[in-house]
Amino acid sequence: MSSSEAETAELFRETSEKAISYLKGLKKRHVAPTEEGLRGMEKLPQSLPDHPTPPQQVLDLLDTYGSPATVASNGGRYFGFVIGSALPAALAANWLAGAWNQNGAKQIMSPIAARLEATSLRWIRELVGLPSEADGAFVSGDTMANFSGLAAARHAVLTRAGWDAEKDGLFGAPTINVVLGEEAHVSVGKALTLLGLGRERIIRVPTDDQGRMAADRLPSSLKGPTILCTQAGNVNTGSFDPFPELVDWARNNGAWVHVDGAFGLWAAASPLLKKLTRGMSGADSWATDGHKWLNVPYDSGVVFVREPSNLVAAMGSPAAAYLNFDSSSDRFDFAPEMSRRARGADAWAALLSLGKSGLIDLVERSCRHAQRFAELLREGGCTILNEVVLNQALVSFGDDRRTRDVVKAIQKEGTCWCGETSWKGRVAMRISVSSGKTTEEDVNRAATAILKIARDM
Repeated sequence: MSSSEAETAELFRETSEKAISYLKGLKKRHVAPTEEGLRGMEKLPQSLPDHPTPPQQVLDLLDTYGSPATVASNGGRYFGFVIGSALPAALAANWLAGAWNQNGAKQIMSPIAARLEATSLRWIRELVGLPSEADGAFVSGDTMANFSGLAAARHAVLTRAGWDAEKDGLFGAPTINVVLGEEAHVSVGKALTLLGLGRERIIRVPTDDQGRMAADRLPSSLKGPTILCTQAGNVNTGSFDPFPELVDWARNNGAWVHVDGAFGLWAAASPLLKKLTRGMSGADSWATDGHKWLNVPYDSGVVFVREPSNLVAAMGSPAAAYLNFDSSSDRFDFAPEMSRRARGADAWAALLSLGKSGLIDLVERSCRHAQRFAELLREGGCTILNEVVLNQALVSFGDDRRTRDVVKAIQKEGTCWCGETSWKGRVAMRISVSSGKTTEEDVNRAATAILKIARDM
């Protein structure tokens, strides 16, 4: 082994030791970084040096001043933003795939990346009960998964209207009706903006007290190309749109149905929860995340389209001589990116390590923890604002100001981290249980800390 190889090996061994030490410390540390940890970032170099810095020194700086400034979202007491932790097998695969440094665009660039992505997609499709003909790709997250699915929708509905959007753009194209619920996630709005469909020129359908689209308030009839955006798992309440009625309406109106299922799509894998997703498989495209309930490292999103040719038509690029290698395993024309990291490796490792029973347990356990949170906080005198049907709980501590103060205080106190949201005109604490590392002890400890802060106020 050369001296250079020996130095690299030593660097990676030390990196592993520092990473293991960081993970071990998650149970004891504050979830949010302390003021001291935040001040430490000021000691990181601000100006790019004129000369190289030894890799060992770079690593030491990152660990010494970077690690204390992180949010402990990879632990069991982070309940914000529906962020999952990283399963050991998925994190290990992520590290190894980083060493591979593969471009997952085409099979010829990386046969193993292509194999792992194709296998992972098939496993996910089967787990959540999507049509066998559906296919898709890994992307950076649910926003790009929504973008990709809706791009396929735009292609399909305009093609039926005699317009080639990929060739001629949208200037002069038939108007597309976009229908979605009032509680649609902002990522759908962003995707519509990126697609040139606009986030304000849409038809918004009223929702019920849990954020479910009211099927009886859908437009009675629409003319022209139409896309219906539905939701599996409201970001605040965890509720699901009534898919059977929505899909029936779409079929009667010749509309494309897209499902934003960032985390809720995984409920379809659970025998206890799949009733919430009844009718969801009748849609035309679906978007979800791997870095939420599958608990793979960032970043990982997935898009599926019932007729993959629509996705390929929307995502495909003009032929280039040096890229002229045909393969059915290529994801080059299934996703917005050309160069793509081997995201399938993380998901493949997570799914294989969990198996069907492990994934079901992760999802159902998270929901039990959310229900336990609701029980403890309700018993402590708090108001639960939603039906806790999934992994989301909304909590009020009285008036809006007091609720906001409790949220800020628990974030600063550090036992756990919960976010603030607004629901039906009221400020609420939003508790999202998405980490496979969360235990009943974590829930009890967090609820105790929250109630103490509320009482002290």
